[in-house]
Amino acid sequence: MGEILALVEARLRTALGEPDARAAITFLGTDRIEVLRFVDADAGLVRYATLGMSAQPMADPTSALADPVKGPRAELVLSVRSGLAETDKVLRPLAVLAATPQVEGVVVAPGASLDVGEPLWPGAPFSSVLVAESGGLVEDLELDEPMDPVRFLPLLPMTSNEAAWKRVHGAQALEERWLVNGTDLRDPSRRSVTLD
Repeated sequence: MGEILALVEARLRTALGEPDARAAITFLGTDRIEVLRFVDADAGLVRYATLGMSAQPMADPTSALADPVKGPRAELVLSVRSGLAETDKVLRPLAVLAATPQVEGVVVAPGASLDVGEPLWPGAPFSSVLVAESGGLVEDLELDEPMDPVRFLPLLPMTSNEAAWKRVHGAQALEERWLVNGTDLRDPSRRSVTLD
């Protein structure tokens, strides 16, 4: 487990640079989850990445027994514009989301919605996120067979209206709506996209 997390952290550092802060949170009955903060001053962005979610494969909730080796593995990455909101308060909500597979026995995959039930940071218009496809910002990390690769899944904050619309129309339709409207998904205080 420790070996996998060392490889994951090395991949994050290669893609995002050196983290300038980290926090560790442990929930009752779960492994420790860390959240690393990476500042990209040139782009005016701050990125938060979980470390610990990939230590165990995510188990299909319908399976009688969880396979300790095989199964999807992932970490979560959130990118926001820096200096516009108290986004460092997102550390605990991110750790909660990363612990979801252990706590609730769900598989976090692209297209899924995850909700923390409260604003992601003080004053945030978002309490949920859309899980996007991996492979962009941080490349997937291949592990030795028979283990699945670790996927670094971007999180796209959703307003409550967007989350409700996505439940009806699907993730792809919401992403297309954002694209057509030129929505800045990294704006920590953006308004909901126009939905009809």
